[in-house]
Amino acid sequence: MAGNSRTAEQVRADIESERERLAKAVDQLREGMGEATDVASKLRAKLPLAGAAALAAGFFVAGGIGATARLLFRRGREGTRKARVGRFTFVDRS
Repeated sequence: MAGNSRTAEQVRADIESERERLAKAVDQLREGMGEATDVASKLRAKLPLAGAAALAAGFFVAGGIGATARLLFRRGREGTRKARVGRFTFVDRS
């Protein structure tokens, strides 16, 4: 400590003030992390939107528009069955 003119008490006081500042910073960080990771309250605030998104995603995964269109428009395209071999059916659509 040749170039340092501080006493042991000054160093201890500096260390104590640094500890207090570090403790405050850790507390602020914990509060911020608690708010950032509180997914339940964020979801509760946007529940109708989240429900609609889940419904749309389920509709899309289940086949969505294509499956609905096949179900609705299938009857209009059906013709008379001519023959059936196994799982294959020959249909006259004219």
